[in-house]
Amino acid sequence: MKNFYLLIKPRFFAFRNQLISSKGGKRKRIFILGGLGFAFCCGMFVVSSRVLMHFQSVEVIGDLVARYLLSMILLTFFSLLIFSHIITAVSNLYLSKDLEFCHSTPVSVEELFLSRSFFTLMDSSWMLLIFGLPVFMAYAYVYRPGAGFYFTLLHMNLAMIIIAAGAGILITMLLVYVFPAQRTKDIIMFIAILMIVALYFLFRFLRPERLANPDSFFSIMEYLSALKAPQSPYLPTQWITETLWDSLTVPGGKNHMFAVTLTWVTALSMVVINVWVAQAVYIAGFSKSQEAKKRHTVGTKILDVFVRCIKKPFGEDLGAIIAKDLRTFFRDNTQWSQLILLGALVVVYVYNFSVLPLDKSPIKLDFLQNELAFLNMGLAGFVLSAISARFIFTAVSAEGEAYWVISSSPMRLRQYLWGKYVYFLFPMVFLAEVLVIVTNYLLDVTCFMMFLSSIAMFFMVLGIVALGIGFGALYANFKYENIAQLSVGFGGVLYMIVSSIFIAIVIVLEAGPVYILFTSDASGTTVTAFQWLLIIASFLMVVLINILAIFKPMKMGLKALREYEG
Repeated sequence: MKNFYLLIKPRFFAFRNQLISSKGGKRKRIFILGGLGFAFCCGMFVVSSRVLMHFQSVEVIGDLVARYLLSMILLTFFSLLIFSHIITAVSNLYLSKDLEFCHSTPVSVEELFLSRSFFTLMDSSWMLLIFGLPVFMAYAYVYRPGAGFYFTLLHMNLAMIIIAAGAGILITMLLVYVFPAQRTKDIIMFIAILMIVALYFLFRFLRPERLANPDSFFSIMEYLSALKAPQSPYLPTQWITETLWDSLTVPGGKNHMFAVTLTWVTALSMVVINVWVAQAVYIAGFSKSQEAKKRHTVGTKILDVFVRCIKKPFGEDLGAIIAKDLRTFFRDNTQWSQLILLGALVVVYVYNFSVLPLDKSPIKLDFLQNELAFLNMGLAGFVLSAISARFIFTAVSAEGEAYWVISSSPMRLRQYLWGKYVYFLFPMVFLAEVLVIVTNYLLDVTCFMMFLSSIAMFFMVLGIVALGIGFGALYANFKYENIAQLSVGFGGVLYMIVSSIFIAIVIVLEAGPVYILFTSDASGTTVTAFQWLLIIASFLMVVLINILAIFKPMKMGLKALREYEG
C-alpha cells in the first residue's frame, strides 16, 4: 500500500498549498466560499428543525412522517451519489491528463485503481456533507439522542458512501469495457437512460402524491402503513434508516448489529468486487479510451443547414463563433447528452404540478391556483439559474486556450459578449415560457395571471442570462481541465447567489402589485389611485433592477476580458 499513499499525496499537498500559500485574492475567495457554505448549512439546519418540530407537534403520525422523510432523504442521497460517482469516475479513471504518466510508473493496477477510486469518492461525496449534515443535525436537535447516535451517523453514512461509490465505479468500468471508444455517444446515452429509469423507480418508491391525499386510502391504518414506505429489505438505505431512527428515538438504541454488519459487509464487498473487476477490465478499458474517435458523417448535412440558419443574423465574424459553438456542442457527447437530463428535469418539474391535490386544500381554489402560479415564477427562475450555471456561465471559458484568436481578431469584445448573450437568450426564453405556461395550464389559472407570469418570466430571463454571461467573463478560466467543474467554482457559486438574490428581489417587488390586481379582479372592486401609484412604483423598480442586472455584469465582464493577460 506504500504506492497507494504516494499516489494520493499530491492531491492533499495541492490542497494544503492552496490554503497556505494562496495570495490575498485567492485566500479571500476561500474565506468567502467558506462563509457562504456555513451560512447555507445554518439556513438548512433552521428550516429542517422547524419542519421536524412541526411534524413532532402532530399526534400519531408526526413521528411516522419524520421517519418517512429521513428514509426519503437517505434514498435520494444514495441515488444521487451513484449518479455522481458514475460521471466523476469517467474523468478520474479514464480521461485525466496525468493517467498516462501514472500508468508508466511501476505501480500495480490495484494500487492505481484504488487511488483513482479514492479521488472519485472524495470528489463526489461533498454533497452529502454540505446538504446532509445540517438535516441530520436538525434531527439530533429535535429528538435529543445520546452520543451513540453521532457515532452511528458517522459510520453508517460512510458505509453508504462506499456502497454508492462502488456501484458507480463498477457501472463505469463495465460500460467503458463493453463499448468501444468510438461509441462514446452510446455510453453517454446508456448512462442517461439509466439515470432516467432510476429516477422513475425512485419516484415510485417514494410515491409522494399519495401522502398528500389521505382520501385515496381506505382506512387510517392503510394511510399510516403507507408512511412507512419505502421498506424494501434489499435497499442499504433501509438498513441505515432503521439503525439511525432507533438511535434517535429509543433510549440507548436497539441492537441493530445485523443491519450494521450487513451494511458494512456490503460496503467492503463492493470494494473487493471492484478490485477484482479492475484487475480484469480496467487496463483494457483505459486503452480503449485512448483510441482516436471515428468521425461519423451521418447528420452532418442537417447540422450544416441548422448552423447556417442560426448564424445568419449574427454577421460573418460573430456568426463564425456561433457556428463553432453549435458544432462543438453537438459533437461533444458530454454536452448535448445533458439535454436528455434537462428534458427529464422539465418532465419531473411539470409532473409535480400535475399531481398537486388542489381540490383537497382548505384554501379557496382560485386563490390557491393563482398564488401557486406566482410562486412558480420564482421556482422556475431558480431552475433556470441552475441551468445557466452549467451552460451559460461556462460559455466564455469554453473558448479554451484558443481565446487569444478571438481577443486578437478585428471583432470587438463588446460584440462578442453581446452576441453570446443573444445566442443563449432565445433557448432560455423558450424553456422559461414552456415551464411557466405548461404549469399554469395545469393549475388552471386565470388569463390575467397567465399573461402576467409569462411577461414577468420573460424579463427575468433577460437578467438571468446577462448575469451568466457577465460573471462567466468576469471569472473566465481558459485553462480548465473539466469545464463542468467551473460551475461549482468560486465564480459559479457567486453567480448562483447573485442570480438567486435577483430573482428574490423581483418576486418580492411584484408580490404587492399582483395581489392588488388579483384581489381587485376577483372581488370586482376598482383599484384606487394610491394602489395604482404603488403598482407603477413597484414595476418601475422591477424594470430598474432588470436593467442593472443586464448591463452591470456585462460591463464588468467586458472590462475583465479587456484586462485579461492569460
